[in-house]
Amino acid sequence: MTVPFSTFAGFRAMLAAQPGPDAAAMAAAEGRQAQLTKPPGSLGRLESLAIWYAGWRADPRPAIAAPQVIVFAGNHGVTAQGVSAFPAAVTAQMVGNFRAGGAAINQLARCFGARMDVVALDLDRPTDDFTQGPAMTEGDCVAALVAGWQAVDPGCDLLVVGEMGIGNTTSAAAIAHALFGGSAVDWVGRGTGVDDAGLARKAAAVTAGLAGNTAAVSDPMVALAALGGREIAAMAGAIAAARQHRIPVILDGFICCAAAAVLAQAQPGALAHCVAGHLSAEAPHARLLAALGQEPLLSLGLRLGEGSGAALAIGVLQAALACHSGMATFAEAGVAAG
Repeated sequence: MTVPFSTFAGFRAMLAAQPGPDAAAMAAAEGRQAQLTKPPGSLGRLESLAIWYAGWRADPRPAIAAPQVIVFAGNHGVTAQGVSAFPAAVTAQMVGNFRAGGAAINQLARCFGARMDVVALDLDRPTDDFTQGPAMTEGDCVAALVAGWQAVDPGCDLLVVGEMGIGNTTSAAAIAHALFGGSAVDWVGRGTGVDDAGLARKAAAVTAGLAGNTAAVSDPMVALAALGGREIAAMAGAIAAARQHRIPVILDGFICCAAAAVLAQAQPGALAHCVAGHLSAEAPHARLLAALGQEPLLSLGLRLGEGSGAALAIGVLQAALACHSGMATFAEAGVAAG
């Protein structure tokens, strides 16, 4: 797949020129909803989800046939600050588990008929510790954006992106802090299960990261490079690629939403093809969803990452489309419309 950018400037230009939903398909889907054998609005949010999906797929009576889950993995230099309960070696070990089919995300992808891909990004070359300077150069960040873009199958009809990277909740917290302000403690959570001392180290790392990378506050792409990780940049690239192909996206938890937030801040409306799959138990996720204007489909206390909450929400969207596309209209069923 041709990649239409090679610099941050090119990426910004691409975001500004991306397509929108098909208005005719949305109108036809709305018309169909009005004729289905049920009281208007009785299926609640399932109805608007179906219309949203129909618009992006340009099909007023769609079904999900080829969902894709991609898990991106990267390592973070900020782990030197003691921000995680697990060592960085776990990232590569979990990549092996994903590839062997043994992780939670493998089971959820299989449950909902999704193809699953795993993309490991230079695990032997962690990003630099962002408390000491930028985590990535523009070139490294663009390379990760490209990797994410290229991982998306243009033939899929729904995308979930997940991640694995010890230290990446700290990175996501720093990005969110740069993009939306507040204080470091507003954006840090317990991640892999750090204790109070670990939580304090995370907040200190985020504070130091912004103090040493001041340009991140005024430019979301600089924030991604200076404070992010390769897997976070790859998720942003994949979400942007999905928009280019009019593939709807279900967003996962805090880390995925931090990647998506970079796009939203770089280009208003960049997440119109996305829906939040769930509200995670990571404390700042609710704050981030509110900043993005996203209402989660599920709230089950999940905090695993990997794309697990978003993968679980595939079932909600499948149900919405099954009702929308499979139900009879009043005329078809011979039922009086009232």
